[in-house]
Amino acid sequence: MIKAILIFNNHGKPRLIRFYQYFAEDMQQQIIRETFHLVSKRDDNVCNFLEGGSYFEVLIGGSDYKLIYRHYATLYFVFCVDSSESELGILDLIQVHYILQEVVMGGMVLETNMNEIVAQVELQNRMEKSEGGLSTAPARAVSAVKNMNLPEIPRNINIGDINIKVPSLSPF
Repeated sequence: MIKAILIFNNHGKPRLIRFYQYFAEDMQQQIIRETFHLVSKRDDNVCNFLEGGSYFEVLIGGSDYKLIYRHYATLYFVFCVDSSESELGILDLIQVHYILQEVVMGGMVLETNMNEIVAQVELQNRMEKSEGGLSTAPARAVSAVKNMNLPEIPRNINIGDINIKVPSLSPF
């Protein structure tokens, strides 16, 4: 059984929150914060399932619960479910939510052509795979800067009566 659906951005700001079990407002906020903290610190290359543990016992009230999530671009889609739910079935459901984003944005229908929608989803998937995730971004950035053809840095800058000596910078 699905206990909650949480969608938030990369900064933890909730975009869609649905609880299917009663929790007080302050408890809901704590669940959102803790869930964001758990999934946002995980690498994009690891499993999309988090099972049991003290988090579930304290906040949700049972150890047979699990978080099933997927990170797309700037959004986290998180489902809190009990052990009777299929992990792969929930991941398929998350994919449907992602596709729905391609169709409707801000209450406006963006696209109704199924071929175009599927093409955009496939393009996004290819881009995510080719980028190698955020973990390789710093290395790619350093590599790009190294390969830039920059002119030599001036060693002395003269502005009127002001003479500035620029220290030598070590190469990358």
